[in-house]
Amino acid sequence: MPKLLLLATALLILAAPAFAAPGDQAPTAAATSAALPVRAPSGVMRYDANKDGAVDRAEWKAGQEARFKRLDTNGDGKLNQDELFARTPAGGNSVLPSDRQAGRQSAYFQRLDADKDGLVTLLEFMAQAERNFARCDLDKNGRIDTAECRQALQRKPADPIRNTR
Repeated sequence: MPKLLLLATALLILAAPAFAAPGDQAPTAAATSAALPVRAPSGVMRYDANKDGAVDRAEWKAGQEARFKRLDTNGDGKLNQDELFARTPAGGNSVLPSDRQAGRQSAYFQRLDADKDGLVTLLEFMAQAERNFARCDLDKNGRIDTAECRQALQRKPADPIRNTR
C-alpha cells in the first residue's frame, strides 16, 4: 500500500505540468523586467523624440511649442504669469512660491515679455527657447544632451553689456 501511494504521488508530480492552463507559464526574466515601470525621460531628454540620445533643434522646437500649448490653459495663444508658472498642487495642498521664487518668476516673465504687454506670445516664448538651446549647444553641432546642458548651465551666460571703467 505505501508503494502504491508513493507511485501515485510520483505520477501526480510528473503529470502536474500537463494539467496547467495553457497560458500559465512561469515569467521569464524579460517579462519580469517589462512589468517594472519605466521611468520617463526628464529634463532636456524628454524632447528626444527619436530616442537617439540627443535633442536636435527640430525636436527642441517641437517640444517647446507643445509645452507652450500645454501651458496656455485658456487657449488664447498667449501666456499670462499665472499660466506660465502654474503648478499642480501636491496632495491637494496649495503650494505657494517663496518671496524669492516669486521675484525670480516675475523677472523671468518680464524677460520673456519682449513687448511689455503683460503677456507672452508663442513668438516671445520661442525666442527664449532658441536662446536656451544655443546656450546649451556648447559644441555648436545643433544637438544637445543632458551632460552638455548641465555643463553649459554651470557657466555664467555671456553678459552683452559690460560695465568698464
